[in-house]
Amino acid sequence: MNIRHTTEHDLEQIMEIYAYARRFMAEHGNPNQWGPTHWPPRELILSDIAANNSYVCTEKDQIVGTFFFTQGEDIEPTYRIIEDGAWLDEGPYGVIHRVATAGTIKGVGSFCIRWAYEQCHHLRMDTHKDNYVMQNLLKKNGFALCGIIHVTEDPYPRLAYEKL
Repeated sequence: MNIRHTTEHDLEQIMEIYAYARRFMAEHGNPNQWGPTHWPPRELILSDIAANNSYVCTEKDQIVGTFFFTQGEDIEPTYRIIEDGAWLDEGPYGVIHRVATAGTIKGVGSFCIRWAYEQCHHLRMDTHKDNYVMQNLLKKNGFALCGIIHVTEDPYPRLAYEKL
């Protein structure tokens, strides 16, 4: 597998992957994380592409996954306030959002997370309390549960994870 920046040419495939991910989450007990708002919107993905923060995972030139990644100092405003816990480290970090796979091969999520970790060695991620698939993926990849954060997209609290 390989990771590369997303291009606008990839947009329709990316949106199909997100539609698949919404169906998958709903079928696995997590209908509220992306479903009601049809998250993420096309405009956000186009903005991510323009900012060079959108990536695709490919296998034999086929897109098998997608995600948002950026890194820096205090880059995620929703991570400034954490409840029922604390972050492990306050230094610069990378953040991964909107991880989704095509469901065609195993290990794509872990591959994307490992790639992001290789870029900065300090990651933060969050997920819905009903997203057991992502929670297990994060635990499997060495993340620690740090507390709860809130996002602006919906009223559901998110479990906040970090890996150093």
